[in-house]
Amino acid sequence: MLSSVLTLSFVAAVLTSTAPVALAALGGALCGRAGVFNIALEGQVLWACFAAVVVAAWTGSVWLGVLAAVVTTTLLASVLAVGSVRWHADPIIVAVGVNLLALGLTGFLLRSLLGASGTYAPPGLPGLPDLALLRGVPVLGPLLSGQSVLVPVALLLPLAAAWWLARTPAGLRLRGVGDHPAAAASLGVPVTRYQQATVHVAGALCGLAGAQLALGNVTAFTENMTAGRGWVAVAAVMLAVNRPVGVLLACLLFGAAEAWGFRLQGIGLPQQLTDAAPYLVTLVVLVVVRARRSSRQGAPA
Repeated sequence: MLSSVLTLSFVAAVLTSTAPVALAALGGALCGRAGVFNIALEGQVLWACFAAVVVAAWTGSVWLGVLAAVVTTTLLASVLAVGSVRWHADPIIVAVGVNLLALGLTGFLLRSLLGASGTYAPPGLPGLPDLALLRGVPVLGPLLSGQSVLVPVALLLPLAAAWWLARTPAGLRLRGVGDHPAAAASLGVPVTRYQQATVHVAGALCGLAGAQLALGNVTAFTENMTAGRGWVAVAAVMLAVNRPVGVLLACLLFGAAEAWGFRLQGIGLPQQLTDAAPYLVTLVVLVVVRARRSSRQGAPA
């Protein structure tokens, strides 16, 4: 049974499902390390999907679509950076506003600007190129040759971020900003600047996540196509306690659940049930981890 599940094609499907969530969750983890609780990931990824598809369709260049997603989502992140970091507004309220803005604005522009309803997939819309050069390589070929070029980026960036946080002066300062902002400020570290920059970096990562989801996983924009992936990314951040490698592992778990859900559809289970599988797994894991932490805190010394 296990050997029939853990095939190379199944693992490849897991990586495809994991990539956009991992990119968004990495942004959330970096914000957490800087002391900013970022739950605007859902709206930022949704906006990035829209920007990537629209610009790629209008220009015929997938890379201009990716660039537009990154740049415009970074600008959207300024709402959280200015509102929460500079003006000290409640980050949860600001982030919920960003999510609602993205949901309403993409739906409005889909109809008024593009004249579409539900889905926008114009003929000739370019998708992200795949890693066809790996097709003849054993193991790596079946895993990565059909993946977009952003999939290995999504898998490697959390590892690079973990190294940067642990081994570089800037990474250590960022950790200090999140752990002890007053102490960091007393040492001359510009706390506000670090936090704002981190929120913008998270926006750029959400831009990549949206580009991967809309131009890599599929080649279209569908209204509310994120379908809660940004919230799963937030859950992964909470589960991993802002650790980039832990975030990647949590997102791989979500990707495995989503890929398994697709397989269950193939044997006739209702789509609504299989679509719920990734979110159910995420919820169960969060409850279990929270229960274990509570038991440890309540255990006698």
